[in-house]
Amino acid sequence: MGGIVVSILDSTLREGEQTPGVYFDVHIKTAIADILSEIGVDIIEAGHPAVTDQIREGVCQLSHRGLRPRIGAHARSLEADVELALECGVSFLGIFYCVSDERLQGNKLHLMDAVDRISTVVRYARQRNPDLLIRYTPEDAVRSPFANVVLAASAAVRAGADIISIADTTGYLIPGSSRNMYDYVRRLRDELAVQHLHPQIAVHCHNDRGLAVANALDAYRAGASIIDASVLGLGERAGIVDLATLLAVLRCDFNEGEHWNLSLLPRLYDLVSKYAGIPIPANLPLMGANAFTHCAGIHTQAATRNPLHYQSLPPELVGRHSQIALDHMSGISSIRACLSAIGEVADDALQRDLLRKVKEIGQTGRTVDLHELSLLLNSLRQPQRTVQERPRIASGAPLPALEAVQ
Repeated sequence: MGGIVVSILDSTLREGEQTPGVYFDVHIKTAIADILSEIGVDIIEAGHPAVTDQIREGVCQLSHRGLRPRIGAHARSLEADVELALECGVSFLGIFYCVSDERLQGNKLHLMDAVDRISTVVRYARQRNPDLLIRYTPEDAVRSPFANVVLAASAAVRAGADIISIADTTGYLIPGSSRNMYDYVRRLRDELAVQHLHPQIAVHCHNDRGLAVANALDAYRAGASIIDASVLGLGERAGIVDLATLLAVLRCDFNEGEHWNLSLLPRLYDLVSKYAGIPIPANLPLMGANAFTHCAGIHTQAATRNPLHYQSLPPELVGRHSQIALDHMSGISSIRACLSAIGEVADDALQRDLLRKVKEIGQTGRTVDLHELSLLLNSLRQPQRTVQERPRIASGAPLPALEAVQ
């Protein structure tokens, strides 16, 4: 997409910690942030300092680490929250406040009172740090009255906000339907432009319907310049946009991020998975164990000749490689490819015997790795002695002596 330059905001350390049971110690947050910096994300949302002292300490440490990305903090529309974040030394601040009629009524607050609060807090942050990058998010924007969102967003920009984030807080939008992110981004940009306001547009897409990445790409095509994501898509409920999927698609299909080092993604995902206590799903795009694994015989036969027959993304881009799984679905081409991988040669008869054994094992519900394939090969090469061929003890002959038990 010519003319669009997108920035990536990683929220693993903020939204990700809103996953039930997930907490990263400060030294783990530092390690995660270091890899995110090497990969090339633009903003690291480090946490909400008002939540706990430990989160505040993490935000402070990352803010003073000298990393290339901006380090950001989350804040309610309260001056006290803003002050805590600024004391940490952040260069990015996200302020949020919902302006849906239902939430306003629940808080016994009039819309204009909410707009005044938002404007006051944004203005306070801008006065405290003129160089701060400030984002205002009308939480649950896409289900709020559009006029409310425009009113709050325009007031926030006039007060000093640089970014308006469209939050699909419940994963409500559906591409191609009457409620889609593409139209929402265009409509909000146009409404603000009429008022001669031109903030950056960010999007924060939740995955409740499994459409977070699709909605993020819709937003990108509509001109959004910042997209939120997290490792493993961690976040509230079903989480948000998965970072690896987003980066790979933007890189391969939209020519974004030539500076991104996506080969570091496996290291990042292993680290986050380990300390979040959440396994990487085997079928997760790009980072899952099976993402570039070929199984069925027809697939492997074609893939060994040309991986592009059954792959549309190069695994090397994200630090992975193609592999073959040996199980009951395997064909002779799988056996030959795996024998070649371990530097072994076998005649046709031995290959067929190997395939038979592999299928038998596969039907027990597991796969045969290359080490076990080597063991099977050696076993099949040994002369098999039947029961009748074993030495027989003559009648009346003494039994072989047993070694004394120590």
